[in-house]
Amino acid sequence: QVQLVESGGGLVQPGGSLRLSCAASGSFFAIPAMGWHRQAPGKQRTLVATITDGDGPYYVDSVKGRFTISRDKDKNTVDLQMNGLEPNDTAVYYCNAHVEDCGLDFEEYWGQGTQVTVSS
Repeated sequence: QVQLVESGGGLVQPGGSLRLSCAASGSFFAIPAMGWHRQAPGKQRTLVATITDGDGPYYVDSVKGRFTISRDKDKNTVDLQMNGLEPNDTAVYYCNAHVEDCGLDFEEYWGQGTQVTVSS
């Protein structure tokens, strides 16, 4: 089993910044990919950014140039630096991890979500 614990959400004014962090713990062989999704009330959960072994980061068009995803593979963490926040960024942000367990089976895990509110 893997647990993902998120932190860093909060209330910021438009143009402000937040840094979300996610730490993975538990029993696993490897975590080849981690990322962030978000979901606003009444809307579908959508991809924000991912970072995968062997590839550079990927961002959806709406956050390119504003958000930066990074990993510390030794600590099994992934961060999302969010700059120039806009009201449309308001959502619950979820950490996501693709995990290889000790039996080399592939599983997907989600964090509990952290609220990001951008409002003046």
